[in-house]
Amino acid sequence: MWTLLALSPWRILVAVAWGVAALGSALALAALSAWLIARAWQMPPVLALSVAVVSVRALGISRGLARYLERLATHDVALRSMTIARTTVYRTVAGSDIWLRRTSARETSDPQQVPTADAPSDHESSNTRPVAGAHVPPRRGDLLVRIGSDIDDLGAVVVRVFVPVAVAAILSLAAVAMLATISVPAAAILAGALAITGILAPWLSARAARDAELAVRADRAEFTADAVTVLDHAAELRVAGRLGETFDAAQSAGKRAVAAENAAASRTAWAAAATPLSIGVSVLAALLIGITLYGPDGGAPGAMTPMALTILVLLPLSAFEAVGPLPAAAQALTTSRAALRRLTQLEGAARRPPRTDTSAPRDLDSLLLRFPDLPEARRVAVVGPSGAGKTTLLMFWAGLFDTPRPDATFFAEDAHLFGTSVLENLRVARGDVTAAEAEKALNGVGLGDWLDSLPDGIHTDLVGGAAAVSGGQRRRLLLARALLSPARILLLDEPTEHLEAEAGADLLRDLLDISSGLVEPDRTVVVVTHQPPPDHQADLVLHIDGSGEVTPEFRSSNNPLHAHPTFR
Repeated sequence: MWTLLALSPWRILVAVAWGVAALGSALALAALSAWLIARAWQMPPVLALSVAVVSVRALGISRGLARYLERLATHDVALRSMTIARTTVYRTVAGSDIWLRRTSARETSDPQQVPTADAPSDHESSNTRPVAGAHVPPRRGDLLVRIGSDIDDLGAVVVRVFVPVAVAAILSLAAVAMLATISVPAAAILAGALAITGILAPWLSARAARDAELAVRADRAEFTADAVTVLDHAAELRVAGRLGETFDAAQSAGKRAVAAENAAASRTAWAAAATPLSIGVSVLAALLIGITLYGPDGGAPGAMTPMALTILVLLPLSAFEAVGPLPAAAQALTTSRAALRRLTQLEGAARRPPRTDTSAPRDLDSLLLRFPDLPEARRVAVVGPSGAGKTTLLMFWAGLFDTPRPDATFFAEDAHLFGTSVLENLRVARGDVTAAEAEKALNGVGLGDWLDSLPDGIHTDLVGGAAAVSGGQRRRLLLARALLSPARILLLDEPTEHLEAEAGADLLRDLLDISSGLVEPDRTVVVVTHQPPPDHQADLVLHIDGSGEVTPEFRSSNNPLHAHPTFR
């Protein structure tokens, strides 16, 4: 956990110091206030109380200030660690081949199989199901839970566990030591009560959290995965007659999660009751001990003074402020440990398992060894059957399996459209895109009429993101985004999918023609397509067969447009 979060011991120490200062001020304030109340009852000269009055004010101010600084320090550490952990997980998933292994973990089955939340992309077979015993990559719903809430739970361990536990240990020792100067039996009772609140109650809370974690997380993940399936593939599920079934499965998983949380709540209730019960026992015991020591001649020489009696009774109230958050800390620790296990499993899933079945599809390493380097040509078309590795080839050229190329950008066929304006969606590729540049790119990809029909033009919000446009409009928008990127090499995956045949062929001709003006002549364009138009002007066509072998087909040498490309 410490390694994944990359926690800084120095920053943790600073946060603990501010926490001790905050609750230490509260503890000292309680003791000093108790002394001041009892001493003022004796009506001494005002000057005898002036130092105590000023100190009470100073402690009140320092308590709030130190608490604010402690919040700043702990959240700074937590947010930094969550950013590092999320970046690490993103890089692990992005650098893995779990998407490529989907076909190796599935086999053709029901011809009416519809896409699910973990369905393969367009270049994979969609009528598949998991093979028994195969290494199945995580579902999209699982990835959503792990990258989202699991990392949030892991980051919360700083704010809710590490700092509170350290502060509680220090302040508990300080409170017991302070009370021991007045009464050792009262200090012993306080120590026992603090142990119940700081050890027993967190243990009960941790058991409740563990039970809830085991029962709830799987159901929550199943609910999320089924919900994503319904949201992404409602139309396909309705056609297959399985929309109601998937919706009922999501609803059932949600109900099971709620029931499990309710069942685990009893231990949480006992853990919550431990703190007020311990406070009551400690204060009552301190009061009885104080009355006994105070005696009928209270305040007499050698007996307990009124100030000591007041401190003896009121100090335990403030001492429990430090151990109060520990039951919640135990719950957070249990949740974060479970989140760490799931993230570790995700990292293991992202690593390719050893190949034991020779009949299974080739692994990524052997596939990459077959791929050539990026050819020295301005316009390249990549063709081949589904699942041959065309998308993998583009990702290989973009450096996504090793070190990303700074001059090349891979534009996936299923890139995301955000629920914001058309202009802001295009600015994903380059943040300084102007409205004029965006309109020119949209006109270039054939969206001029659509743009003119929008109520606010380029500034119209796409409510729902991709749901606001058709499949063809989405592809054209993503292509316009690619054209506006600063990359010198554009690696385009199926940019004309979902377009009408004639319109798609025209767009492919423009992309593969260096003189069309759609893309600057000095930029390299690589297009993955199933069927390029017969009259295209590509410098090079790469054919990928089912075994991953790449065969180049150069343009005729008598074509006067460019020099013959070099294929390495």
